[in-house]
Amino acid sequence: MVETYRKPTLDKDLDKFATMEEATGLLNRGFVTPGLAIIFIFLCAIIAAVFVTGHPGAVVIIAAAMIGAYMALNIGANDVANNVGPAVGSQAMTLGVALAIAAVFESAGALIAGGDVVSTISKGIIDPVAVSDPNVFISAMMAALVSAAMWIHLATWLGAPVSTTHSIVGGVMGAGIAAAGVDAVNWPTMGSIAASWVISPFLGGLIAAGFLAFIKTAIIYQDDKIAAARRWVPVLIAIMVGAFATYLSLKGVKAIIKIPMGTALLIGLGAAIAGWLIARPVIARQARGLENRNQSLRKLFGLPLIFSAALLSFAHGANDVANAVGPLAAIVHTAELGEVAPKVVIPLWVMAVGAVGISLGLLLFGPKLIRMVGNQITKLNPMRAYCVALSAAITVIIASWLGLPVSSTHIAVGAVFGVGFFREWYTEKSSRRAEYVARHRINEPGTEHAKSRLAEQRRRKLVRRSHFLQIVAAWVITVPAAAVLSGFLFVVLRSVLA
Repeated sequence: MVETYRKPTLDKDLDKFATMEEATGLLNRGFVTPGLAIIFIFLCAIIAAVFVTGHPGAVVIIAAAMIGAYMALNIGANDVANNVGPAVGSQAMTLGVALAIAAVFESAGALIAGGDVVSTISKGIIDPVAVSDPNVFISAMMAALVSAAMWIHLATWLGAPVSTTHSIVGGVMGAGIAAAGVDAVNWPTMGSIAASWVISPFLGGLIAAGFLAFIKTAIIYQDDKIAAARRWVPVLIAIMVGAFATYLSLKGVKAIIKIPMGTALLIGLGAAIAGWLIARPVIARQARGLENRNQSLRKLFGLPLIFSAALLSFAHGANDVANAVGPLAAIVHTAELGEVAPKVVIPLWVMAVGAVGISLGLLLFGPKLIRMVGNQITKLNPMRAYCVALSAAITVIIASWLGLPVSSTHIAVGAVFGVGFFREWYTEKSSRRAEYVARHRINEPGTEHAKSRLAEQRRRKLVRRSHFLQIVAAWVITVPAAAVLSGFLFVVLRSVLA
């Protein structure tokens, strides 16, 4: 008779305790990030209390500081992913490095160039006369902040990158309608914002696809890829340097100094020439000894991608911090002085709430959207990610020149879609690609396998349609959803405070 081994009762109990501890640890990890976010929100309330103690409306300002902190966390969780997602998805940098770079440059952009004056009625959407009563105005701004933050939170949870600017615009519009009726809304302004839903992603996708087409034609499908790269990669880097110099001149430092479009373009041209002169010997040195294959080309785009992610983060922090602190600054001004002003000065502590909140939101909740933008929409490599980053800067410049309001989120994600859809089209239709594959693969051993692989690549969909439809749907309903929620919250606040 064979005796079966039985663990002593003590060993069984210890195993149970170990399993329970492991399960508890996994469960606790899920509470760490929201716990830190809650701690940050309460710290912001304490900071606000220190600065406004003794002022009239101190309770309202403290509550608004908490709401502004919540909004900043959500901006960091959702919007910043567009700046670093492509670089992470292309493996030009790790997620940890991307989070560190974005957090540092977002904060720097917000604090250095974030602006000390913003429009309190968010880009002239609502007529200030219609909400001239301070109590009504404060309720409207608080409702707008809460609704925008809640919508962005929901979109982040669903994995949809949405425009934080459109969210706050919808919030202000909904609260304004609830407060003063539809006549209070500047409908031409809202019409131009609605037009940007289409213009931003389409323009971003078109420019990104154009650059990818150039890279494929001029570099990838050349017989001597490395020689072609030595010729053209410095030119592409020069275009990027010039585009970002112009972009930062127009947007990134507009709070410090106003630079006209012509001057910004001259600055960009000078930076482009300098970038080409520097990049040419660097790329020649990097290309020395590389094998004549696509994998080698990716190494030449890695460092420019890191710089582009940093510059995009700086510009984003300078511009989009106003989405969190603009309404908050307006509430602080109105509660302290008892008047509604068209423009207000943003106190330093309010700017700090926005800057730190965006960076913290990115670190705590950003990885989900970074993976979505970088990996899950379409497959990116350094060349494709470079096209996305370049498109983001150039599209903003074109939009500024045309006077069109655009969303950085829509541009970046539209560029990712543009790259993916162009790859689908190019894989299926390009005779040049078919000739190249036939010349380099089909004449080798395993001809039938190469032919079947080419046929399979032509059939594949390189953009995930489920993500495409989900993101587009989120874009379309952002303004109406934030507006409806804001109007409801405004009514609730007025009934509570009445």
